[in-house]
Amino acid sequence: MLEQTFYKNTLHDWIISLAIIVGAMILNKIIILLNKYVIQKFTSKTKNKLDDILVKMLQAPVLLGITLVAIWFAARRLDLGASVENAMLKSYTVLTVINVTWFIARLVNALLEEYLAPKAADQNTFKHLDIHLMSILRRTVLAVIWSLGIVMALNNVGVNVGTLIAGLGIGGLAFALAAQDTIKNIFGGFTIFTDRPFRIGDRIKVDNFDGIVEDIGIRSTRIRTMEKRLITIPNYKLVETSVENISEEPLRRVLMKLGLTYNTTPDKMNEAMEILKDMPNRVENVEVKDLMVAFTDFTDCALVITFVYFIHKNADVMQTPSHVNSEILRSFNEAGLKFAFPTRSIYMEKEKEVLEDIQK
Repeated sequence: MLEQTFYKNTLHDWIISLAIIVGAMILNKIIILLNKYVIQKFTSKTKNKLDDILVKMLQAPVLLGITLVAIWFAARRLDLGASVENAMLKSYTVLTVINVTWFIARLVNALLEEYLAPKAADQNTFKHLDIHLMSILRRTVLAVIWSLGIVMALNNVGVNVGTLIAGLGIGGLAFALAAQDTIKNIFGGFTIFTDRPFRIGDRIKVDNFDGIVEDIGIRSTRIRTMEKRLITIPNYKLVETSVENISEEPLRRVLMKLGLTYNTTPDKMNEAMEILKDMPNRVENVEVKDLMVAFTDFTDCALVITFVYFIHKNADVMQTPSHVNSEILRSFNEAGLKFAFPTRSIYMEKEKEVLEDIQK
């Protein structure tokens, strides 16, 4: 029965080829268990993390390599025809190069994550490299590795890479003309990552939008406005327009106009201004420097004091002005200073005789 022929090969040859593949699968299982319970435990005891990374990154490519070798030997034993053998040879060559490229890409990615990513998160180590730029760097390196791997694989199977690249160049030109906005957004994304006018988590103002940056992508940037609405802005617009980064302000400026009644004496006006000048000593997180107080205006119904002060960057921008306003109200009331409100006084002058006639 074993000598019966199926598709130009005996049943005996088919069973041996199948046994080679099954043996490779069993060997892969043994390697997985050996790596998990022996090799990884041994490498975890060493101070160097490089051996741990190598062991973890090597496992999957090694298992795939063993499977490819087993399939190759199993197929070579059989008579599958010249066309099938030629196709398998080319496929085996491509898959081998891809497997090696996969291992290199995994290894480089792991090394970047292990050694460079923590330093990118620490701004004291690399001031010009942050997590977002690190993401772009990793993608670029992986893209280069995979591009080289694919080119080598195609070259090994006889594809004219030069002609292919020239054809892709012509096609790329046509694609670029059809996708100008997309390409502008991509270059805009790289500009944002390199110039870093803002980062994720910063509050910015652009056009008529004011919000927190939630994500910076290659094509667009997403901003969560103060109304909790999500706005998506193309990157090229952010590069071409003015962007105000509120999070980078060292201090928050607050402008107030305080109106006092017209019966306020000059001494009381000076007392009011002295109270305002002393506000940094009365309320926390109010900056002493650059504080401005001046008697600026005579309006229709009030004597106006202009008060400009600054809040510390880490202070609560809602509670601090509230504390300042409460302190102004309390201090002015204690000093007998009255706030003005819109009023109109009418003065009527009548002769005494006319008044007497009216009374009669």
